[in-house]
Amino acid sequence: MCHQIKTIAKNCNGQLSYCKRCKVYHLAFNNIYLELTKKEMLSFQEYVSEIDIEYWETKYDSMPIKRKIVINTLQSGLSMIFNRSELDSLKDLLSKNTKSVNDTLTVSDIDYILFLN
Repeated sequence: MCHQIKTIAKNCNGQLSYCKRCKVYHLAFNNIYLELTKKEMLSFQEYVSEIDIEYWETKYDSMPIKRKIVINTLQSGLSMIFNRSELDSLKDLLSKNTKSVNDTLTVSDIDYILFLN
């Protein structure tokens, strides 16, 4: 169990933390949780930054699904799927290009349709 975790990036979809003791990155993004070593983190950052968004959106253009950008895993039959906004948010986390960890989110930061009654 990690006890020296420090949050290094955070946005409305998730957060990236690092445990100094275990030397492990913790990425929690929507319903995905990954634990990555420094080497794995660097590889994942590079892989995500090189994803061809246009290719994936074109490939699945005729599919009636909201998320069309695929990140394949080494597990057979297991892939992670994102829309453009989610992928941008993931890239922001991985590049640590987010609001300060202590900043509060504003209403515009939350992707939610609000109906006033």
